[in-house]
Amino acid sequence: MSTTSLAPATVPARDKGPREGRRAALLLSPTFLVLALVILYPLLSAVYQSLFASNSGLDESGFVVEGDQFVGLANYLDIFVGSGSDRFYNALWNTTFFTFVSVALETAIGVTFAVLMNRAFKGRAFLRAAILIPWAIPTAVSGLLWRWIFQSEGIVNTLTGQEVLWTADGFAAQIAVITAEVWKTAPFIGLLVLAGLQIIPGEVYEAAKLDGAGAWRQFVSITLPLVRPALLVAVLFRLLDALRMFDLPFVLIGPRNPSVETMSILAWDSSNQLEYGTASAFSIVLVVYVAVIAFVFVKLLGANVVGSKDRPRRAARFRKQARA
Repeated sequence: MSTTSLAPATVPARDKGPREGRRAALLLSPTFLVLALVILYPLLSAVYQSLFASNSGLDESGFVVEGDQFVGLANYLDIFVGSGSDRFYNALWNTTFFTFVSVALETAIGVTFAVLMNRAFKGRAFLRAAILIPWAIPTAVSGLLWRWIFQSEGIVNTLTGQEVLWTADGFAAQIAVITAEVWKTAPFIGLLVLAGLQIIPGEVYEAAKLDGAGAWRQFVSITLPLVRPALLVAVLFRLLDALRMFDLPFVLIGPRNPSVETMSILAWDSSNQLEYGTASAFSIVLVVYVAVIAFVFVKLLGANVVGSKDRPRRAARFRKQARA
């Protein structure tokens, strides 16, 4: 007597796909709603506001008339070729200079800290806790701290025996801002890189030592390639944050200082003068600039933020090579 076993019914792949897509969209809908409220709506409002300019004057009857007047792209034209273009290009240069110099220094220092903290030595736990202190301090407090350090009679001038006005203007003020920024945010890159180093198997370094690879060769051939995804994400986050730099130069040096005025400070100053259309235009230009920098960074350096479509294909190729 023979028995027949019935296989469990399975849902066809073509029926499962749309159902899972609708379920994923339903689960993500609260997140999309919050993003629309806190990001999309303010962005669209800024675009709309940038097309207007505050207007005040007298009408035909001699009464004072105040309100917003539609000017189209006049605010943007004034930014690039108008009377305030020199101030805008100076703020654009300061923003770019602060971003790339500070992020480059933070990357070098952060990777060095990560490599040191990844080693087994006495006091490693204390070092890991101590490196978090600059990152944990609020930026405004950090700016006040470094303002005290860079005073004319502060610690820096006392140690160097110089009388430099670090918090006045010029290149000295830029060095002060970069120093304070690197001190505060280098631990961020260091901690992210350290997380990437923790997942590298120790057997890889042991095999490299058996092959005669020195410390530098191990760092270049093993550490950097394997920690590259975490490092690129950390640098990308720091680029996006540094391009929006506002509070540190504002507190450390002060507003309306051409040496350290960034695009965010310029937008704030315009809104402080009740020029909301111009301030919105500055903000939109900054958003576009940040988006362009992020796009170029992802395309040139290959920071895989959203995932790669051919990842399964590459994984299969690696498995095939490993079996061979």
